[in-house]
Amino acid sequence: MKNEQAVDINQATELIRQAHQACEEAYAPYSCYKVGAAVLWESGRITSGVNVENASYGLSVCAERNAVFHGIGLGERRIKAVAIAVPLEEMPSPCGACRQVIREFASDCLVLLSNGSGEIRKICLKDLLPDSFGPEFLKSI
Repeated sequence: MKNEQAVDINQATELIRQAHQACEEAYAPYSCYKVGAAVLWESGRITSGVNVENASYGLSVCAERNAVFHGIGLGERRIKAVAIAVPLEEMPSPCGACRQVIREFASDCLVLLSNGSGEIRKICLKDLLPDSFGPEFLKSI
């Protein structure tokens, strides 16, 4: 994968660290499933986010989307990599909505999944969202 080579070990380590750090601040009183995410943008900036639940469940937001939207608000537009962390033994995986939001800003990128034991799984967005639909499909010829 092209973007995986573009992410060096120091960037990946920092991205995972920030995702785990963010996870500590997640607001998940209903599911008790805390998630932290960090996005590495092509500029080199990292933005993080947490899942925030709400008593009206439909108003909850995932950590991945929170991290992406934070970067967009700062003027970022191209995702280089994403890290997702949970404090549990099971590996996290982004939901379908988060996969599509990440796809809006990257046709493919490295996705790092990390659990509470510090295990890391590397995957690419194209494997998580094959045959995806992106903004280029809506542009006029």
